[in-house]
Order: sequence, then C-alpha cells, then structure tokens
Amino acid sequence: MNHPLQCRCGTLKGYVSPPGMAVRMICYCRDCQAYARFLGTPGAVLDPQGGTEIVATLPGQVHFTEGEAVLACMSLSGRGPLRWYASCCNTPIGNTSRDFKTAYVGLVHSCLAGSEPSLQESFGPVRMVLWTKSANGEVKPSQLGVFAGMLRIMTGVIGARIGGAYKHNPFFLADTGTAIREPRVLTEAERDRFTNPV
Repeated sequence: MNHPLQCRCGTLKGYVSPPGMAVRMICYCRDCQAYARFLGTPGAVLDPQGGTEIVATLPGQVHFTEGEAVLACMSLSGRGPLRWYASCCNTPIGNTSRDFKTAYVGLVHSCLAGSEPSLQESFGPVRMVLWTKSANGEVKPSQLGVFAGMLRIMTGVIGARIGGAYKHNPFFLADTGTAIREPRVLTEAERDRFTNPV
C-alpha cells in the first residue's frame, strides 16, 4: 500500500511506494533544527527536545502527482545536503545528498503525517535516534537500532548504485544528474542566525 505525501496546504501531493523499504529515525542535529527555523515552522517540525522525525528511503520510492512546480531547494552550506520543501507553505519535504548517485532521501514527517495509514503502520517503529548531544534535554540513543538501521539504509543505497535504480529520482534530472531546482545556499550570517537563535 502506498503512503500519502503532501504539503500542509495541499498544493504538492504524491506518495511513497512501497513504504516497507523505509527506516524511521529521529535526528537531533543542529542542522535539522536550523532547517526547521529557516522554514519558520520549528514547532510543527521539531519535537520538544529539538528532534526531527525522518523516514529514510530511496528517492525512486517517492512520486509527486500534483504541484511539483512549488518544490524548492536550500542548503545550509555549499557542501551540505540539499533540503527540499514546498515553497507554497514552507512544508519540509526531505533531505538528499548532492551526489545524484547516492540514492537516499530522508523524508520529514510533516509531509507524511496526518493521513491514513499512520507512520507506524507504513514504516514501522522508530529504529534510530541520532545526534542526541544536540538535543534539548536528555535523549537516550539506541546503538543497536542505529547499526541495524544504517545497515538497512546502506544496503538500499549500494543496491541502487549497482543496479542503476539511483537514476529514478524525482529531485534530479536523470540525463544530467543535476538537481531540478537551483539550491538557495545560506550565507554564513544566515546560517549562524538559524543555528544559534537568540
């Protein structure tokens, strides 16, 4: 069964298929927190400890069916991952590598929640908790979960590279491997403002 994907205002719509290949995680890194602040909706993205729930999967499992024109891209630095969002309502969509051949997308829960089936039903339990030192308060990581989750993700990434499935990626042009949107790269001052809010 496909899992619905859409932005908050409903302009951008799509689905994830098959969701069983994905891994749920929570990331507490400062970059994910800065990304939520950049979009102006940290309360809708971050949990009380500053974590972002992410569903890691292959880009080829993501399909946009409506409103793809509003898909926008930013990056916290000239070398960091590309962070995708719906420009109509600033809903975070997901993070990808800058390298077209690295078949990975971390979908942010905001574009997946609020519909049936639930995240639990489609993607299973949260298996990984990352960068807990950046959390607002105590969060206990699970080393066994991290190892198993990373192994599952890397198996998918390597398999896509070997088999050529990495070419099926809605965020990149298949013929050139370039991102479908020019990323807006934050200045050092902007990055500092979103990373270290007053």
